[in-house]
Order: sequence, then C-alpha cells, then structure tokens
Amino acid sequence: MVAAKWPVLALLILLVVVIVAIFGPMIAPLDPNRQNIMLRLAEPMGEGPRGATFWLGSDALGRDVFSRLLYGARISLLVGVCAIAVGGTIGVVAGLVSGYFGGWVDDVIMRLGDIQLAFPFILLAIMFLVVLGPGVINLILVLGIGQWVTYARIVRGQTLSLREKEFVEAARALGDSTSSIIFRTILPNIVAPLTVIASFNVASVILAEASLSFLGLGVPPSVPTWGSMLAESREQLIANKWWLAIFPGLAIVLTVLSFNIIGDWLRDFLDPRLKERR
Repeated sequence: MVAAKWPVLALLILLVVVIVAIFGPMIAPLDPNRQNIMLRLAEPMGEGPRGATFWLGSDALGRDVFSRLLYGARISLLVGVCAIAVGGTIGVVAGLVSGYFGGWVDDVIMRLGDIQLAFPFILLAIMFLVVLGPGVINLILVLGIGQWVTYARIVRGQTLSLREKEFVEAARALGDSTSSIIFRTILPNIVAPLTVIASFNVASVILAEASLSFLGLGVPPSVPTWGSMLAESREQLIANKWWLAIFPGLAIVLTVLSFNIIGDWLRDFLDPRLKERR
C-alpha cells in the first residue's frame, strides 16, 4: 500500500501541472516560438531579450525553455486525457456488449483485440501517423484506438461475472431493456476498476506521446511539447547543454510518476479486499 504522504504529493504535482496547462499562456514570460539566434543556448538564469531572463535557459534557436515547458504541459495533458476518453469509451462499450451477449459477438470483438495486440503498438502508431500526418487530433485518435483492448478485456470479464447476478436477473424480471441493463445496472458496478486502469493509462499515453514527438511524428514542429523538446536537445548534449534535456525530461518523469502513484492509491482504496487487510 502506498504511504499516505505520497498520494498527497502526487496530487499536488498534478495540480501544478493542470494549472500550468490551463494558464500557461498567461504565465509564460516569453513567446515559446520566438527565435533569437543571438541569444541561443543561454544558460539557466541567463540574459534574455529586452532585459528579460531565461529562467531555464534557451535552446539552439534562442527560444525560452521555460515558456516552451509551460506550453508543452497543455499538449501532454490534452493528449493523455482525450486519448483515454476515446479508447475508454470504445473499450467499455465493446467489453459490455461482448460480455453480455457472448457467442459470436464475443468471439468477433475479442479476436479483433487479439489481432491488434499481435502488433507492437508503437509500430502501428508510427504507421498510422505517417499516413495521417502529424497533428493533435490524429495523435489523440491513434493513441486512443491503441488503448481500447485493455478496457474491453477488463469490462468483458467483469460483465461475465455480473450478468447472472441476482440484481441483474431482477432488472430483467422487471422488464428493463437490454441497453438499460447494460448501461444502468452493470456499468455502475465496474466503474472502480476502470478508474484505476484509466489513471495508469494516462501515464502510459503521456509517455507514448513524448516518444512519438521525440521521433517527429507527434504534433507539428511549431507546437511545443515535452517530447519534441527532448528530441531537439540530442545534438546539444555533446556540448554539455544539460538544461535542454533535464527540464522536459524531469517534467515527463514527475507527471508520469504522479499518475502512477495516484493509480496505485486508487487501487488500494477501491479494492475491498485490501481494505479488509487494513
């Protein structure tokens, strides 16, 4: 079980990230895309344009790393949350239908999931993004579709165990429609495990977005992201320009770690068997 202080710290970190993502444009001291070759590769706390300060230094094009870091939080959270919403919706509906009806419907949905799992996800994402082109919407769709199998399998298993329970039989006896039984009787009883899985998956999607942006397949180059900032820092690491990789890398690590800690805490909190042990 996660120590009580760690979930609180993780929530505080995520709260800061959310605030930065929402109010980044108002907090950022400089335009994240404004280039100034004369001030390129300035060290942290170095002199910026017009007497301003590069709090976290500048990159190879003279852009403010701090401002780009603030803007990058918006893309990471937007992609993470929206991709989970897309994948979770598809997976939950597919799992409910598969588990409730069974038979050939179950076979078709699960075999589609098996086919997708037979291919490495990162290769599928690269293939689709090469065809569709970079962009936030395309990235969300690709990452979301890549997550649906996890939700479908979990929801299917839960539905199989619930569809013969007494309260479901009672709903059938009262004449409730199939859609009402699925979405109003069964679904509310499987929200807890879905919440835990979603918290973990947000972290994995943020990492996937950073990886694809690192490869240049995420969002357009004009949009700052933590992954693209890491990619741009590769050539400068040899010259010991450490701040170009440390700050976006630290932002990714802290955000992903916070989501994982929250997911671990939710698992402990929502699992009745773990509650009994406490």
